[in-house]
Amino acid sequence: MKKTVFTGACVAIATPMNEDFSISYEKLGELIDWQIESGIDAILICGTTGESTTMTDDEHVECIRYAVNKTAGRVPLLAGAGSNDTAYAVWLSKEAKAAGADALLHVTPYYNKTSQLGLIRHFTTIADTTDLPVILYNVPSRTGLNIQPQTYLELSKHPNIVATKEAGGNISEIAKTASLCGDSLALYSGNDDQTIPIMSLGGIGVISVLANVAPKHAHDLCRLYLEGKTAEAAALQLKLISLNDALFSDVNPIPVKEALNMMGKHSGPCRLPLIEMAKPLRNALKEELNKHNLI
Repeated sequence: MKKTVFTGACVAIATPMNEDFSISYEKLGELIDWQIESGIDAILICGTTGESTTMTDDEHVECIRYAVNKTAGRVPLLAGAGSNDTAYAVWLSKEAKAAGADALLHVTPYYNKTSQLGLIRHFTTIADTTDLPVILYNVPSRTGLNIQPQTYLELSKHPNIVATKEAGGNISEIAKTASLCGDSLALYSGNDDQTIPIMSLGGIGVISVLANVAPKHAHDLCRLYLEGKTAEAAALQLKLISLNDALFSDVNPIPVKEALNMMGKHSGPCRLPLIEMAKPLRNALKEELNKHNLI
């Protein structure tokens, strides 16, 4: 197997905002410390949950630099560097490397999308221009584009493409990818509600939204499975279903930031076009957090 970046649970960390929608680096630092103290295995900065799509270039690079310095090597630091513009993705990958990131997360091109051959060209071009490990990100519900198993096979032949974050939701396709790629491509779940199903197919962890509010739960879920305690892992996966549902009852990361605010973590508002949750959804989320002793 290629050298993997981490095993276990990686938090796709939210980016705290001040009331004027500027980034609160002080609160981001507090979240990073809390995540590490709670046992998280890795941190992803500037992912979808981190609202990277509304960051300026300067903010994006500064967030990576700040997170690298704050983690200080305590856990691996992954940086979101994906784009639907290949040249821009290459530029951002180089900036992330210069800032000290340990690995890169690259989502499939969105809106303009591309063909499967275009995906191979896109990701290969990026991987050719960096020596950092590249983790692919398949999330067709957001991008309108799915990485097919045969495409994964071709991409897995590149020495710098080491893993994928699979949020396609199709367990049969994920199984086929695992069968085709074997040890040449590590699998991370990109959906918290499919962590154990994907690990049962050879996955080695999750890049998690849930971990923002329950880092120990996310870590323990993976640890139990990796230790061979499959019944306990399955039981915890099932116990977390309603919490996962609440965290995705509105567009991510709206519920996560609402939850963090309820927990006293002061993550602030989301940037437009994301807005606050409707009151009934917010009340249901609060009920779930209480149920799991998170507030």
